Amino acid sequence: MRISEDYILREIAGELMIVPTREAALKFQGLMTVNETGAFLWKMLQQGEHSQEELVQGLCREYQVEADTADQDVQEFLGRLRAEGILLE
Repeated sequence: MRISEDYILREIAGELMIVPTREAALKFQGLMTVNETGAFLWKMLQQGEHSQEELVQGLCREYQVEADTADQDVQEFLGRLRAEGILLE
């Protein structure tokens, strides 16, 4: 899975935001705030296609968290991206 090229991650007023660009700006009205973990996952997905398991492993390595916790965080983040049409599978 990967993210649409029509969205970018930006820091705005100290907050990490996913911002629509190009045609996505016409469909997606607004911004999506993400935390540090979401930004980490976003950057992984920007670098190329990754499976859910690869994202979980990345979170475990970066933040020294249990696999169950990382899996829950990844599922929640991917669910948000899917709901908004940002995630391409």
